[in-house]
Amino acid sequence: MARGLPAIWSSAAGIPLVGVGGYMHTVESNVPPEAGLPFALFGGFVVCLGLYIQLVAAPEPPLMRENEEIIETRNPAQRAAAAKTAIGLAALAVAVYLLVFTFKPYIYPTGSLVLGLYWFTTGLHAYWTNTLTTYYVTNQRIIKEYRFISLVRQELPFSKVRGVEERKSIWETLVGLGNVRVASGGGGTLEVVIRNVYSPTAFANEIRELI
Repeated sequence: MARGLPAIWSSAAGIPLVGVGGYMHTVESNVPPEAGLPFALFGGFVVCLGLYIQLVAAPEPPLMRENEEIIETRNPAQRAAAAKTAIGLAALAVAVYLLVFTFKPYIYPTGSLVLGLYWFTTGLHAYWTNTLTTYYVTNQRIIKEYRFISLVRQELPFSKVRGVEERKSIWETLVGLGNVRVASGGGGTLEVVIRNVYSPTAFANEIRELI
């Protein structure tokens, strides 16, 4: 099974949308009953996909080469994804309030709805992706594994690494996370990007010591 509790957290995010959609569809309000159906369907989709991700089998650790051993295993932190999802839910709640309980011009609830859907979907997508991603650092290479329907594995031997770069967006800086990009040189550049990790500087220095 996937790490963490994606089924529970996805249900916590999706069930309120189902409830809001049902309320808008059955209770008299300022909007047509059909307006509640997209909320309910989207919430149901979130719940079902979270359950699927919960049941996805985590990949086995990669096979080690001769004299190779795993030094560290990391998973992306969920802090940034959780914050985006929470902001999105708050904006969606404001949109529903403006639609159902006020007579404000539609531009206000529509703007809040678009903003809320953007933050909610990007945060939830990041959460699901982080749940299914694992990074392995060995004494010979760095490996990224991601499994959704099929397994995707990227690896980069330290003998080919020519650069280690740290990156932090404004958002990641605010939540105390960062990314580390490890890349080879030459025309056919290979790279592995380790996203949303705590202490990215310390992690990058650890990689530099292994090169």
